[in-house]
Amino acid sequence: MLITGASSGIGEELAWQLGLVGARLTLAARRREALAALADRIATTGTVRPVVVECDVTRDGDLARAVAESVGQWGRLDAVFANAGFGVIGTFKKLSLEDYRRQFETNIFGVLRTIYAALPEIEKTKGNVVIISSVSGWVASPGASPYSMSKFALRALANSITPELRLAGVKVTLISPGFVVSNIRRVDNQGTLHSKASDPIPSWIQMSTEKAASKILRAAARGKREEIITMHGKLLVALERFLPWVNRLVAARMAGRSGSYRPEARAD
Repeated sequence: MLITGASSGIGEELAWQLGLVGARLTLAARRREALAALADRIATTGTVRPVVVECDVTRDGDLARAVAESVGQWGRLDAVFANAGFGVIGTFKKLSLEDYRRQFETNIFGVLRTIYAALPEIEKTKGNVVIISSVSGWVASPGASPYSMSKFALRALANSITPELRLAGVKVTLISPGFVVSNIRRVDNQGTLHSKASDPIPSWIQMSTEKAASKILRAAARGKREEIITMHGKLLVALERFLPWVNRLVAARMAGRSGSYRPEARAD
């Protein structure tokens, strides 16, 4: 299995839980040191040490190299988790076209690069493509238009390619989490992690990374078309489908008060 964005958050926990059951893993992310530390930790459980690949999903060729190293080591690829992503935050007037391009390059084109690189091997094993999206792909928030747009695009992508790839025996699972404990809210608009920055989202509403990863793996194993993670996420999606005026009212009030549901991450 190949996991992008495996150096922290959901990607790291997916790798850990898969490692505990003996999965043969390839971990890909920009921070090689963090990947190596995770690989060493997994190896202490008795599982074969994962392959570590320094990889930037915005660079052409990096994903093809990651897939080649994975197949070279393990001989096959049964699943790919397109997990790498971050969020660009800010009101429309404060953002630029470059902010939107930067967001789409990682969150949309990074996922496309991942799938295109992995698909030939996934087709051979009739395996799984797991796309980590967000509830923001259902419900757009003021002050987060680049992020919401990117996640709406991923939901459209999954809806389009799921029936296409099913013809080749490939299962596509779209994961749409709400707030989960992770570092995504500690990453600024340039994609830089500020590990000591505080999380602006109250802890009581966040699902633990362990529980979220477990639900993701269960959904992928069952070949589910989509799994919405967290109860508040399920509620927001239900409101969007059946009572959309409620979400519009909340968004209008949010825009009038603070302009966004959270500020951009900054160094302390």
